[in-house]
Amino acid sequence: MKKEDKEFFRSEKEFLAFEFKSKARIIDDKMVEVIAPDGEVFSVLASIGMYTNEETRYYQLHLIEYVFDKNFSDDKELMTQNIWKDLFLNGVSFMGMSSGDRQGERTRIGNKIRQIRKDKKIEAKDLAKLANIDAANLSRIEQGKYSVGLDILSKLAFVLGYHIDIVPNQK
Repeated sequence: MKKEDKEFFRSEKEFLAFEFKSKARIIDDKMVEVIAPDGEVFSVLASIGMYTNEETRYYQLHLIEYVFDKNFSDDKELMTQNIWKDLFLNGVSFMGMSSGDRQGERTRIGNKIRQIRKDKKIEAKDLAKLANIDAANLSRIEQGKYSVGLDILSKLAFVLGYHIDIVPNQK
């Protein structure tokens, strides 16, 4: 753990006793599953399951939970970049991680917003201004890189002349 992070916890014992919102568990020798605070599931390719020492496995899993909590964000692109960096800096031996189990939905919703906006011939900066959101966030939403909340999604839908509804999945 980095020096400034260690100062937050008075001891390793206190760190290990702390309950993080993210939950990590070993799937097999090379895979760890992490459930982020918002319930999104990420897979992390890390050889933690190969450690024979139970204390080492537990410590490494706890480090992963700590890093996910510390970097949790609706901006999933920024979040995953920061997690990569912090896992490395905290000495977790990992090789990669998934973009989360909701990436497909983020991409589908972002594409739909972009399509409606273009069909209505509205510039992205104008839609952002009308919805009172940052233009950079709208860009990330349309690219599926931002986990858009219900309030922002409602604003965008209203400006575009739509409302949010629960509809069945199309197969």
